[in-house]
Amino acid sequence: MHSSVYTSGMTSASHAVASPASTGGPFRAAVVGASGYAGGETLRLLSAHPGIEVTTVAAHSSAGQRLSEVAPHIDLGHDPILAETTTETLRGHDIVVLALPHGQSGRIAAELRAEDPDLLVLDLGADHRLEREQDWSDYYGSEHSGTWTYGMPELPLADGTTQRELLPGAREIAVPGCNATAVTLALAPLVRAELIDPATLGSVLQVGYSGAGRAAKQHLMLAEGAGTAAPYAVGGSHRHIPEILQNLRRAAGHEDSRLTFTPVLVPMSRGILAVSTARVSGEVATADLLRALHADYGQEHFVTLLEEGAFPATGQTAGANTIRIGAFVDERSGQATVISALDNLVKGTAGAAVQSLNLALGLDERMGLSRTALAP
Repeated sequence: MHSSVYTSGMTSASHAVASPASTGGPFRAAVVGASGYAGGETLRLLSAHPGIEVTTVAAHSSAGQRLSEVAPHIDLGHDPILAETTTETLRGHDIVVLALPHGQSGRIAAELRAEDPDLLVLDLGADHRLEREQDWSDYYGSEHSGTWTYGMPELPLADGTTQRELLPGAREIAVPGCNATAVTLALAPLVRAELIDPATLGSVLQVGYSGAGRAAKQHLMLAEGAGTAAPYAVGGSHRHIPEILQNLRRAAGHEDSRLTFTPVLVPMSRGILAVSTARVSGEVATADLLRALHADYGQEHFVTLLEEGAFPATGQTAGANTIRIGAFVDERSGQATVISALDNLVKGTAGAAVQSLNLALGLDERMGLSRTALAP
């Protein structure tokens, strides 16, 4: 099992990485699972990244097809045939991105890292996010693959630092879940500042169908057809719950958080609108919530905090590596409401991966990423 890197992260001062460009070229990357939503979006972002060249694209069921057949919107400057996902295929790269279903990244990642300790591997799946084996067993029911450096740079930590400081020099990065990002970044500063009761947290998320993957499930097919909204993973069964609670534990330094979490598939292709609530502590006003959010995120390039009375919409984040957050206190009910919006495929997954690999490689964190959303 890999040792936990939550408490043993590397620092940029002692682990800065020189770009291969200094020896004749950009970083060479392979993307596995490129025919899926998350892998395809990562491939799209990397195709325009000035410091990275995608030299291998791999898949499972789509292996043997041309990239133009499964993702005609992506232009790498060439039209590769999707390779089989094997360690042989993935050797010889600087970066490997694994966009695989849970339970499938652990083995291949271990083999790759054993062969090449300098290889940077990013897991877009869940295999390496959780630090407690019991959490993994409870929600996934298989053997835990270990804990990697968590790829959420903006996550505030209880010691006053951020997760960003653990990413430079990392060679194993667990990319966060999209729902976990939407809820964590909305609530972490308020739990840290003790403005809300952590035992009363609730989140209802409107999720575009790409947030549930390409699996041919009945509720997903209905959502794609439009005209309906369908809850899923109700009753505390969603696998992002332990990840969110882990993040809040690391942000606040205590185990007190309890979360009711209900995702709802809605008829849009991408995006998450998370409405999170909690009972406020004492005489807390809207201005207090906004001050706490600004204290943690005021200098964050990819977090947009809205003024009092303004709230985000998913269309404002489509295609952008941003999360937009608005908050208010309902004085009559004594409840705080925090509304966050992001593109589940960008800031929720692929953008977080690119942002984290930039930090790991010593590149500008913003390289290859934009805060500008697609036109409606």
